Amino acid sequence: MPTTKLDDIRKKVASGERLTLQDGLVLYDPATPLHEVGQLANIVRERLNGNRAYYNINTHLNPTNVCVYRCTFCAFRADLRDPKQYLMSDEQILARGREAVENGCTEMHIVGGLHHQMKYDWYVHLVRQLHTAYPSLHLKAWTAVEINWFEFLARKPVRAILEDMVEAGLGSLPGGGAEIFHPEVRDRICEHKADASKWLDVHRTAHSMGLKSTCTMLYGHIENDYHRVDHLIRLRELQDETHGFQTFVPLAFHPANTGLSHLPKPSAVTDLRTIAVSRLMLDNIPHVKAYWIMLGLGTAQAALAYGADDLDGTVRHELIYHDAGATTPEVLSVEHIRRLIAEAGRDPVERDTLYRGIRRDPADRSRWSAGELLAPA
Repeated sequence: MPTTKLDDIRKKVASGERLTLQDGLVLYDPATPLHEVGQLANIVRERLNGNRAYYNINTHLNPTNVCVYRCTFCAFRADLRDPKQYLMSDEQILARGREAVENGCTEMHIVGGLHHQMKYDWYVHLVRQLHTAYPSLHLKAWTAVEINWFEFLARKPVRAILEDMVEAGLGSLPGGGAEIFHPEVRDRICEHKADASKWLDVHRTAHSMGLKSTCTMLYGHIENDYHRVDHLIRLRELQDETHGFQTFVPLAFHPANTGLSHLPKPSAVTDLRTIAVSRLMLDNIPHVKAYWIMLGLGTAQAALAYGADDLDGTVRHELIYHDAGATTPEVLSVEHIRRLIAEAGRDPVERDTLYRGIRRDPADRSRWSAGELLAPA
């Protein structure tokens, strides 16, 4: 790789100039030293977030694994007659909410399969009952793929679906289901579910209503560098339009128990390069998350020097990636997360879903209040 190309990128980063698709490909090129890409990403990371590294106290709820789709990369889904299939009852769902509140969670992350026997009202009811019983719990629920499925079930447009969910208690949207936008890849790994334009339109509509969301990219399977950079640019373009994405989450593919089980999982080098390139390309998205569930604790910790400023949270009851072979713990204590951040030389900051600082009652850590929005450094 000619040195002049990286020199040009260094100048752009120093001046805050936007990187191009070609720049992204240079950064992904194995001939470009990883440590240099990481150093550039760290410049942007510290420009945006200083020395802070964020975490939250959260739990996951995957209410069913029965799904109409058969994505080749998914180990979580099940058919209705599969011995491993499940569907949570109202009592189980409310018990999960109670457990979350008792453990000081500020957020519940709700995604699952698309159960073809459950009506649209069941999904709305799930949000409503949790919000009614535990109003302090922020409900980050339903990917764009799920919202698209609800369109089919209810025969309603996206905006009407989101209005129903907000009225029931929805707080924001997760970013799952993006996978890889380019049809060369998407048509091979998840051909029947919402395409790139639909995924982007759901988030565009949510942002126009004042809802915030995260965005993701599933990498390390059959895609190549071009597909990844193309994906990042499409996210960046929507963010230019709406300013509604809070966080980008690169998701490392786990092949175990999937239709792509013959593939190796991404290496730590690929993980760190992807986080760094993402931070450099997504100049308008304030946060990049090192999702420790998928990366592993050591790589997630190292990622705090490669562009990431967020470790996610305690993540109670995550099933989707553990079904695909993740060997990380199923929950981390706050003390463990804060120690990981401090060991990486960063300042741990607890935040809520909307990136407001959290203040805890010293006498009862399950009691908390949200402060002001955490402004950029």
